[in-house]
Amino acid sequence: MDRAALLADDPLWLILIKVVILLLLGPIMTMILIVAERKIIGRMQQRPGPNRVGPFGLLQSVADAIKLPFKEQIIPEGADRKVYFLAPILSTIPAITAFSVMPIGGKVSIFGEETVLQLVDLPVGVLVILACSSLGVYGIVLAGWASGSPYPLLGGLRSAAQVISYEIAMGLSIVAVVLYAQSLSTGDIVDAQQSGWYFYLLIPSFLIYLVSMVGETNRAPFDLPEAESELVGGFHTEYSSMKFALFFLAEYVNMVIVSAFATTLFLGGYMAPWPISLINDNYFNTGWWPVLWFFAKTFLLLFAFIWVRATLPRFRYDQFMKIGWKILVPANLVWIVLVSAVRAFRSENNVSTGQWVLWLGLGVLALILLTLLLPDRKIEDDEDRVPITGGGYPVPPLDLEIPGPPKRKAVRGRERRRQRATVGTGSAGDTAKESTDGDV
Repeated sequence: MDRAALLADDPLWLILIKVVILLLLGPIMTMILIVAERKIIGRMQQRPGPNRVGPFGLLQSVADAIKLPFKEQIIPEGADRKVYFLAPILSTIPAITAFSVMPIGGKVSIFGEETVLQLVDLPVGVLVILACSSLGVYGIVLAGWASGSPYPLLGGLRSAAQVISYEIAMGLSIVAVVLYAQSLSTGDIVDAQQSGWYFYLLIPSFLIYLVSMVGETNRAPFDLPEAESELVGGFHTEYSSMKFALFFLAEYVNMVIVSAFATTLFLGGYMAPWPISLINDNYFNTGWWPVLWFFAKTFLLLFAFIWVRATLPRFRYDQFMKIGWKILVPANLVWIVLVSAVRAFRSENNVSTGQWVLWLGLGVLALILLTLLLPDRKIEDDEDRVPITGGGYPVPPLDLEIPGPPKRKAVRGRERRRQRATVGTGSAGDTAKESTDGDV
């Protein structure tokens, strides 16, 4: 039987086992990622990570999970309580739901029952994952609005702009994969990569997706909805205790989801990598081995998340929006047109994939050479431009004049001096004389 038939034949007890495992997968991965991120960033930045709680600090996530529920829960006075309570739930539930259509492995036998390591294989599984990732951002937007505070509101507005720009880029990067796989089912996309993984067949789509998934999950250097240096803590400034923990959980679960989704779309899913897949008549692609390959690829992408956070500074907001709208989206549209043209031409003319890759590489090389031949842009002299010193810093003009005090302050100063003069002399005549002679 095929994948859909096996899943439809699952008994109720097996479905419940899969549901429980998927519900626990997100929190367990979050606990692992918290310790891993602190230790990896500590190594990269030459400082110690967690090393006090448990051996080598491995129980730091357990300590955090115990601490957060017992912290005091503070609710702002002007908060919309219903939406304030709903926002963390709305961020967490869609993130965990996205695991349901993710193919983690192939055919296995669980207590004598043959099944597939996937909860459900929908014909529109790709759209389900995109919808779940989009709904999670609404929790952030509502959290910023319902807190009744300006900084969370700014973080929520930034998140709304972020999801509009980078969700479009992420969705367009998947179009080329769908065109090649001829299906929106995640299981069919994995099966279509048996002849070649899409990360090198569709390199532009893969690179655009990598950038988009960082922006989609609000991670550095695209963590503008949080931006501690600008917005105190961003959209969750007014949250504490378990509500803050739910936002924390949703962020890390979303990281796992987009990494697992990239594994499914571009890295062959649960299939073994190239050298290992040729050993022993494809033995390592059967049984429970695919689970190992799936999580190994996912952890590789999660390591890239941590690596980027440890090395790159945060972008400015205008730079962030420029990358999304002026670079990723136009590049995606051009790439989709090229992929569609190649697919149409290949259907009419028998041209191999290797030949297309060769011609495409030559075209990219020609474009790079043309860009190198373009003349440098001349900088026009501007009379109002601030001069630059030898250190590269702008200096104030030499004829800079300090403005005087505002008119309102000058009037108040004269009134205070008149009052002091009146109290000092105690004479109406002196007061009148002071007013006629003017200020001293």
